[in-house]
Amino acid sequence: MTASPQPSTGTDPADLRVGATWRDAPCPVLVLDRHGTPVRVNEAARRLLPETARDGRPPHAVPSWLSDAHRRIADGPHTPAAGPLTGAIDDRVFAAHPTRAADGDVVWWLVEETGRRLAEAALRSARLRSEILSEVSSTLLSTLNVSRCAEVTASLAAEHLAEAAVLITPPQGRRHRLTYACQGGPVTQVTRQADVSSVPGLAEALQGFPPVPARWLNPDDLPAWVVPDEFTGPVGSVLVTPLPGHGVPAGALILLRAGTERVFTEGEEVFARLFAARAGAALSAARLYTEQSSITATLLRELLPPALGSVHGVEYAGGYRAAADHERVGGDFYDVHPGSDPAQETLVVLGDVAGKGLDAAVLTGKIRNTLHALLPLAEDHQRVVSLLNGTLLSSRHTRFATLVLASVRRRGGRAHLRLTSAGHLPPLILRADSTVEEVATHGTLVGAVPEVRVRTVETVLAPGEICLLYTDGITEARGGPLGDEMFGEARLRRALGECAGMPVEAVVERVRMLAAQWLGSGGHDDMAVVAIGAARTGPLSVVDGGNGGRST
Repeated sequence: MTASPQPSTGTDPADLRVGATWRDAPCPVLVLDRHGTPVRVNEAARRLLPETARDGRPPHAVPSWLSDAHRRIADGPHTPAAGPLTGAIDDRVFAAHPTRAADGDVVWWLVEETGRRLAEAALRSARLRSEILSEVSSTLLSTLNVSRCAEVTASLAAEHLAEAAVLITPPQGRRHRLTYACQGGPVTQVTRQADVSSVPGLAEALQGFPPVPARWLNPDDLPAWVVPDEFTGPVGSVLVTPLPGHGVPAGALILLRAGTERVFTEGEEVFARLFAARAGAALSAARLYTEQSSITATLLRELLPPALGSVHGVEYAGGYRAAADHERVGGDFYDVHPGSDPAQETLVVLGDVAGKGLDAAVLTGKIRNTLHALLPLAEDHQRVVSLLNGTLLSSRHTRFATLVLASVRRRGGRAHLRLTSAGHLPPLILRADSTVEEVATHGTLVGAVPEVRVRTVETVLAPGEICLLYTDGITEARGGPLGDEMFGEARLRRALGECAGMPVEAVVERVRMLAAQWLGSGGHDDMAVVAIGAARTGPLSVVDGGNGGRST
């Protein structure tokens, strides 16, 4: 075969094009005979494969993957290969495209794909890391429990970033919370005193400073408490990175790898910081939620109605339901303030603040605290209501409230009540003979006008008789067969009349149950109900208490 093949009769036009172009091709080109020996190469091939610079070199001058491919083509039919073959020469990747010449030689065009392969690998790595970060975000943000969030962070870090991970949170006093995780192993958490200054870069990471590059950290300097018990082999590479939070650091993450072959690269350090940013945000959110939940729980304990029972021989029971099922507090409230001894009156307050939800509950708390401060004046209902009205008018709140006061004292087996309504629904009395009376007290609501007037009524409960205080959430509950009819005071009276002889707890529960059944799944206002009952001292007997009420 000559240096430049000459056209001859019967030569394929493609062979002419091959002979005319392969020498000047920018990519390496090798012409191999049927035995795989390079017979001609262009200048680019000489630079790539110096061993093929002169004709007649032995076959081993050609990369083995190319020799194997050439052998398969040379021994096969006179057809081109189905697609390019790929192999490496030094650190470069080439795709080999064969073209048959007329004399049986094969021209191999080597097109470099190193850049494309690196770009594809980088793209795959970027996609994988993006998927990992997405998984990290969705997994971490699915919990607002600090301990669980720390466990997930350490576990994901050991799975995707290193062979082991240790998460350390800011100290509580002199102790740190440590979360250990190894690939495929359990996650453990301990609280202990830890000398963070013994780990290079850890004290700075806990203060939010940028991480120290892994290549600057000597694994031999790590104290024993950093390495998880399940970690096998000596530590070969270590990375410490902060967990940035909302305003303050959420902790730090220590990543460990065994051996010296898989040290943290610069790209892996960057990825670890991205991971830490997601984890820090989730931990910070979980910690903030926990703190706010604790504060909310403390406030709710003050806003929720108290548990009621027996006080100085008088029975009390209460029930409350907020307007929204997901809320625990609202604008209805009740309180029972016992006297210091049985000779003193117990003050019972039930009220309804205009509105619903947390805003109404805040004013409810203010009213309850004010009434508690006015307890020394509880003998004078008019004065208590007037002082409360002045307090509400002088505050920044624009809401008003209705309430009913009941001063209760037991005498001779009976419960003596003084009842005062300030714009509220009148109390109902269930007598022993099942009759239901309405107490004729009325007055001005509080927080709306400068001067309030109220009318106080006294009444007496015989053993087994009950006084019911309630808010309009009961009577104005809309439902029924047509879905838009109010429960109404008449139904409440009938329901109460059927409760003769029941304990006060049962009366409250029955009223609440009937109102809930009437509502169905419809919306409703806040509901509150309190039952006051004279304790039984013996067998049930019918006592005429119908003359127990008089106005003052």
